[in-house]
Amino acid sequence: MALISKVQYVGALRNEAEHLGSGNKILSDAPLDNNGKGEAFSPTDLVATALGACALTVMGIRARAEGFDLEETSVSVEKEMASNPRRIAAIKLHFKLKANCSSKMQKVLEGIGRNCPVAKSLSPELNQELHFEWH
Repeated sequence: MALISKVQYVGALRNEAEHLGSGNKILSDAPLDNNGKGEAFSPTDLVATALGACALTVMGIRARAEGFDLEETSVSVEKEMASNPRRIAAIKLHFKLKANCSSKMQKVLEGIGRNCPVAKSLSPELNQELHFEWH
């Protein structure tokens, strides 16, 4: 197992996480609907965002192996919370991709995105909706 980050509570429901390999830092805050200011990503925002980033990463790896790039690709992330217990109920990802590959390869990339490591690490009870818009 590898040590990857250090998270420091800095007060006022805010944390600072440092990626130990690069020194990059991100902040997290409690969300507005849970006693926070919502001035940074909440921990659950980071989980939802990680799903989108992971899907794009593995799709990009495959695209590069096939000799093209997913430049100008983006994903919008939506998150729905549930209560009792408080948890993420659903994550919706909407991808906008440049069509610089065949429709067959588009389907391959969509399957890779749907099965990224983060997607496979989340609870099966979590509703994951991925929508792909190719231009």
